[in-house]
Amino acid sequence: LSKEFSSASTTTTVGTITSRVTRNGDAVMEKDLINHEDLAGDRGMIDDIFDETYREKEGPKPPMQYVWRNIILMSLLHLGAIFGLMLIPSAKIQTLAWAVLCFLVSALGITAGSHRLWSHRSYKATLPLRIFLAIANSMAFQNDIYEWARDHRVHHKFSETDADPHNAMRGFFFSHIGWLLVRKHPDVIEKGQKLDLSDLKADKVVMFQRRYYKPSLVLLCFMLPTVVPWYFWDESLVISFFIPAILRYTVGLNATWLVNSAAHMFGNRPYDQHINPRENPLVSLGAIGEGFHNYHHTFPYDYSTSEFGWRFNLTTAFIDLMCLLGLASDRKKVSKEVILARKMRTGDGSHKSG
Repeated sequence: LSKEFSSASTTTTVGTITSRVTRNGDAVMEKDLINHEDLAGDRGMIDDIFDETYREKEGPKPPMQYVWRNIILMSLLHLGAIFGLMLIPSAKIQTLAWAVLCFLVSALGITAGSHRLWSHRSYKATLPLRIFLAIANSMAFQNDIYEWARDHRVHHKFSETDADPHNAMRGFFFSHIGWLLVRKHPDVIEKGQKLDLSDLKADKVVMFQRRYYKPSLVLLCFMLPTVVPWYFWDESLVISFFIPAILRYTVGLNATWLVNSAAHMFGNRPYDQHINPRENPLVSLGAIGEGFHNYHHTFPYDYSTSEFGWRFNLTTAFIDLMCLLGLASDRKKVSKEVILARKMRTGDGSHKSG
C-alpha cells in the first residue's frame, strides 16, 4: 500500500493495487485489491469490507415475523406527511425555509455523521464537530449512532445476503422500508454481534447519545422543529408540527431508504459490475451525496463516496469545509490511478461514455 500525504488538505490518498480472483456464490469476478489490512490499521477497522467467505445457510428461510408496532407507526407517520404536504400552501415562507434547514442538518447527521465518520472512519472529527453531528443525528431519528453504524457495517460486510439488514435481493419494498417492519433475519443479528465495535464504544459522544437517545430524539426531531416557527414567527402550531417535524422527518427517512433500495437497483455500475449497488444521481440529490453507490461499495473507505468531489454531494462539501475550519482532518481518498484501474478491470464500461 502506498500513500501520499498532503499536509495542506489533510487528505490520505490510497494508491497501489494488486488483483485476485474472488468468488461470491456462483459469480466469479476479478477485483482490484487494495491492501485492506494496512488501510484498516490506518482507519482502525475492517468490518465494512465485504466478506467473501460468507455463505448463506442451506434449507428453508426462517418465517417472516411482522412488527406490528412499526407497521402502525410508519403508516401513521406517512399519513401525517401527506397531511403536511397539503398544508404547504398555508405555511409561511420562514416555516418552509426552517423545514429545509432541519432537513439538511438532520441529513448531515446521517451522511457526514453515522455514515462516513462513524460507520466507515473515512475522516476524523474533533469533539465539537462530533457533538454537532450527534445532535443532528438525533434530529434525524434513524436509530442511535452506535446501532446505525453497526447495522451499516453488517450491510457492507455481507451485502445482498441473508446477513444484510436490508438485502436488496428481497425486493424494492423490503430494502426500502420492509426491513423495518419485520424481525431481522437471524444471520443479521449473529453477524452484528461478531463485529468489532470497540471504536464506537470508545467514543464518549457516541455512547452519551446512545444513553440519552430517546429524550434527545423527542426534543430534537419533534419538539425543536415545531416550537421554533410557532414561537418566533407565530406560525400555526398544526403547520409547525406537520411540516418542519413530521413531513421533514418522513422525507429524510425516505431519502436515506432510497440509498438502500433505488441505489441498489437502478443505475450504471462503472466500478464493479459484479455487485448490485448502482450510481444514481437522483438519489444523490435527495440524500445529499449518497447515491454514488457503486463507487461507495467498491471503495467504502473514501470519505467522499464519489470520485467527483462536490457534484451532487453536499456532504463532501460540508466535510471539506469542516477541514478548512480545522474541525475535521485525515480524509481518506482513493487515487485516480486506482479508480481508473478498477473501472477498466471490473466496471460495466459505462465510464467511457461519461
